[in-house]
Amino acid sequence: MPIFHLKVVPIRMNVIWRNYISCPRMRKVPHRYQSGCHPVAPLGSRILTDPTKVFEHNMWDHMQWSKEEEAAARKKVEENSAVRVLLEEQVKYESEASKYWDTFYKIHKNKFFKDRNWLLREFPEILPVGQKTEEKVKELSWNHVKINAESFFSKMHCPTMPEEKNHYKESSGSSDGQSKAGSDFSKLDSEEYRERPLKTELFPGSNAAFRILEVGCGAGNSVFPILNTLQNVPEFFLYCCDFASGAVELVKSHASYRAAQCCAFVHDVCDHGLPYPFPDGTLDVILLVFVLSSIHPDRMQGVINRLSKLLKPGGMLLFRDYGRYDKTQLRFKRGHCLSENFYVRGDGTRAYFFTKGEVHSMFCKAGLDEKQNLVDRRLQVNRKKKVKMHRVWVQGKFQKPLHLTQKSSNLVFSVLSHE
Repeated sequence: MPIFHLKVVPIRMNVIWRNYISCPRMRKVPHRYQSGCHPVAPLGSRILTDPTKVFEHNMWDHMQWSKEEEAAARKKVEENSAVRVLLEEQVKYESEASKYWDTFYKIHKNKFFKDRNWLLREFPEILPVGQKTEEKVKELSWNHVKINAESFFSKMHCPTMPEEKNHYKESSGSSDGQSKAGSDFSKLDSEEYRERPLKTELFPGSNAAFRILEVGCGAGNSVFPILNTLQNVPEFFLYCCDFASGAVELVKSHASYRAAQCCAFVHDVCDHGLPYPFPDGTLDVILLVFVLSSIHPDRMQGVINRLSKLLKPGGMLLFRDYGRYDKTQLRFKRGHCLSENFYVRGDGTRAYFFTKGEVHSMFCKAGLDEKQNLVDRRLQVNRKKKVKMHRVWVQGKFQKPLHLTQKSSNLVFSVLSHE
């Protein structure tokens, strides 16, 4: 038996050691995410110190509610949720959810939402920058970060996947210079794709070193700020999906869309049988911004569980959505409440309003570690009408544990120490 161990341990050690040193970037993942529990410039810095000057700006940050204001908000919610939508109507809103969002984008196209240029400030993790660059993020513009990201990638030596093969037909609407891997994925919904596992060497973006997925991309208000920032970083790849086909078409028809760095596809995150155009465990970052609130509360946990499987060990899920007693919730009229804190708008789209505790519970149940979870309270002001409105959002950062990597490295050093 001792002789057997002498033969096997070195072999096991060599295998683990090769896996451990094959990609030095994996060991640097925790450093890139060491942003603590607060953003570099946490949620703005315009503080109202003199109440008489409240109408001098459109928005004030870090607003604390008085007991009277919170009591009034609670009473308003009790009133507007006293009458519930009929059950048969609720079933219709659930089963036809994609239709309502499709209609929304056909009406508003890309003019309803503004580009989310605040993403870099609140979520520096979406950029593949090194630890030193991250510490200086608050001093950098988008163009500066673009330069630093290119410099970071030029120094990387992590091996990439084999070159992608043309197993997808190129979209007829694609522009010159777009890669074959970023072609039309309309067939992803077919039974053939449901049953056939995706091969690692074939998926779009397989040769990328840093991969992001935005869930619920809408018209691309997050997609294009990211793409424009990282346009000269070939090792970066962005996936974006929405279950409204009209939204995906808006993204793919945008002048800044580049299939060489982006794959936009139709996907219902509530349908766990639908495959993604990439294997599990391949994403560095998932953006879930004002999306989870549109999903029925009974299906939220399943969605988060599925998304967590897409992350690499050390990967981050970045979350931002409506908070409890936001002005949007207070404005709903009686008869629009579907269930507790869950409402339907006049256009058939829905919205849920979270507490910090609910967010913590869902993401931790999915096996993710909480790195940030805070309530962003702001005061929005209509200076012309002299109206004050409380905005409440919940923002969080949740990381997939590095257990496997840590176990492997511990085993390596344990074996080495016994040699």
